[in-house]
Amino acid sequence: MVTYAGKLVLAPMVRAGELPTRLMALAHGADLVWSPEIVDKKLLQCTRRENTTLQTVDYVVPSKAQARPETLVFRTYPKLESSRLIFQIGSASPALAIQAALKVINDVNGIDINAGCPKHFSIHSGMGSALLRTPDTLCLILQELVKNVGKPHGKPISVKIRLLDTEQDTLQLVTRLCATGIANLTVHCRKTEMRNREQPITDYIAEIYEVCRANNVSLIVNGAIHDRSHFHDLQTNHWGNSSIGGMIAECAERNPTVFDHTAHVPEQVLPWVAACREFIQWATRFDNHIGNTKYMLSRIVPGKSRFFQYFARCKSPGEIDYVLKQLNDDGDAQTDPSEYLEKCRAQEKTSKNAKRKKKQPDSLGGDVKKQKVVPLPADA
Repeated sequence: MVTYAGKLVLAPMVRAGELPTRLMALAHGADLVWSPEIVDKKLLQCTRRENTTLQTVDYVVPSKAQARPETLVFRTYPKLESSRLIFQIGSASPALAIQAALKVINDVNGIDINAGCPKHFSIHSGMGSALLRTPDTLCLILQELVKNVGKPHGKPISVKIRLLDTEQDTLQLVTRLCATGIANLTVHCRKTEMRNREQPITDYIAEIYEVCRANNVSLIVNGAIHDRSHFHDLQTNHWGNSSIGGMIAECAERNPTVFDHTAHVPEQVLPWVAACREFIQWATRFDNHIGNTKYMLSRIVPGKSRFFQYFARCKSPGEIDYVLKQLNDDGDAQTDPSEYLEKCRAQEKTSKNAKRKKKQPDSLGGDVKKQKVVPLPADA
């Protein structure tokens, strides 16, 4: 079973936590990685596919129309991540949570319930941080998952929460959650209404840890951890406990190499140019969706760099590859790829116009092939 104690892990992040980011984080020392939150009902629509070309396991929503492709919801590469992948589910229903967890349990190493995200896509229908207002429901979900999924499959169940209004309220909730049989509790040390730019509240981490320890539950702290060096400093000089784990979100989104065991000082984390190149290699290797690749590049590449806009203008993996080849080690451009990108857009426009002309009606105002032939009257 997974051991969470003292580990430095990649946070569950919608869009940012797809397969290339997770594998890159693992390659640079992340102990565990969380999947993005996937809502129970969405997962239950999926069909499991073994992708022999990529050697991945894909969860897809089958297309209702033959001309349209399947929708990829989740992709995992078992060879590198199956023993270190925690799958996060968004749910407000014990029954649906169980069904969703059972669907993926053989491809992951643990199930986590999202009870911390305050965004609308997460809290609708009572999920995410909305569960903090319905602790009875949250505890029941966890109890049922432990009983029906965790124990039968030998896999841990965990939950991620935020702080409540007061220390007393938070500790009471933590006590209830630890009694459900979970293996790990992750606490985002901000209240629901707080934004990520605000300093996390860490005044009573020691008290939270003691409640967890008394129930044989490990604790992971989330909130403004920069890299592995910073994590070790927090364990030693602030939390005073090497058994408390850490979870990195925003800094890992900007550079997935922050987990590196060799990164004892920030300067040893890969510079953005090297991180950008490596991410594109992972994205290409696993046929990552172009939109997600561009999203991650918009996080890795500094906004002041010209390459921020160059990559934003790309519309295919081939264009990204071309732009990447113009990127020098110092972040400057060998040549300006603007002319190449403009030609791509012109060719794209020409192709669209050609397709549009094929669909144009004939000069009489109708599509000749589709015109209805009206028979002449018999006495004509």
